[in-house]
Amino acid sequence: MTHRVIAAPVRIPVPGGKLIEEIVGRVATGHTSLSVAHMVAPPGWGEPAQTPEFLEVTVMVSGTMRIEIGAEHEVVELAAGQSIVIEPGVRVLYSNPYDAENEYYAVCLPAFSPEAAKRDE
Repeated sequence: MTHRVIAAPVRIPVPGGKLIEEIVGRVATGHTSLSVAHMVAPPGWGEPAQTPEFLEVTVMVSGTMRIEIGAEHEVVELAAGQSIVIEPGVRVLYSNPYDAENEYYAVCLPAFSPEAAKRDE
């Protein structure tokens, strides 16, 4: 097959009110080399820190994302229109402590999987 039209993303249920719609990846298309997901995080959202085995690109569409990076807990406030690349093996904590939801796309190489995310307990 030379191409595939993706009619709609696959919604992946997660706790905490965050919307995840996988466009390409393990669940939506069976791809393991790449994943692309559309996400909307409500105000006050946060998740456990992780040290993923994949490279992750975050592309902000609206709102702001707070990102704590590395052992030094460097804080990046990623705003609409900005993007960030987090290399594999780097501890990272994503959150939305703000009053407005944020919307973004996440691209992972290889594709996201819960096991490869290596989230803290």
